[in-house]
Amino acid sequence: MQRKAWFELHDHRLYPGFLRDLVTDALQGVWNATEIYFPIARRLERSIAASGAKRIIDLCSGAGGPWIGLTRKLKGDESIHPAIVLTDKYPSRGAIRTIQDTASGLCFYPDAVDAVNIPSNLTGFRTIFSTFHHFGPSEAHAILKDSFQRRQGIGIFEAAKRDLRTAAGVIVVPLLALRITPRIRPFRWSRIFWTYLLPVIPLTLWLDGVLSCLRAYTLADLLELTRGLESDTYRWEIGEEQGGPVPITYLVGCPCLPAQNENADPRPAHGEVQMKKPA
Repeated sequence: MQRKAWFELHDHRLYPGFLRDLVTDALQGVWNATEIYFPIARRLERSIAASGAKRIIDLCSGAGGPWIGLTRKLKGDESIHPAIVLTDKYPSRGAIRTIQDTASGLCFYPDAVDAVNIPSNLTGFRTIFSTFHHFGPSEAHAILKDSFQRRQGIGIFEAAKRDLRTAAGVIVVPLLALRITPRIRPFRWSRIFWTYLLPVIPLTLWLDGVLSCLRAYTLADLLELTRGLESDTYRWEIGEEQGGPVPITYLVGCPCLPAQNENADPRPAHGEVQMKKPA
């Protein structure tokens, strides 16, 4: 695995918590404004249905991630209306209040949840958006192993990619943040100050975006992380979903019956690249 262990500013223990909240608010706004994760909605629906899960446990949610917009996309399928529980290791009280006041179908788990050590009562289909690269290989493998051993479905989705084109394109993120910041709710003068007068937020978004690309797992890396987690009753899918502003790298694990695994169509759906796990 060629991935290097970088770190991002807003993850560092010395980065002020109130600024971290403003960064995650901005990221949520950008993700929902660009609908960047909408192309994975159908894959996510199919995986949730196959796993039989009654709720989604979103890990490393920050201020809610792409879920406010993605929830509306999922509701296009009348057969799936799972409850969505947002969790984070450092839950933002402001995000909790906003989600509870404005977003139907979403709730924020109030206690800290470590994605590497998920409480036993939080059962359901797990999702991680844009933050899997924050975990080193041993932690990332532990997250996958826990889902595998406890027979919980998991979907990992990343827009960041370890290539020059994606890293260069990151400059769009702070520019979008500058555009949408006045529309982010609840309105905060501190957000205006740290975005326009002293542009710490856009600078953090740009630098952390580049670092995210450098830390991102490739398809081959994801395949390596699932090594040793093979079973007739658990299926892994690894690939890229096309159709949005940028390709979305995905790793989806799903409990299934042996017959489902044997009869599954190995061909990738239209617009995607898929890597099959070796037998």
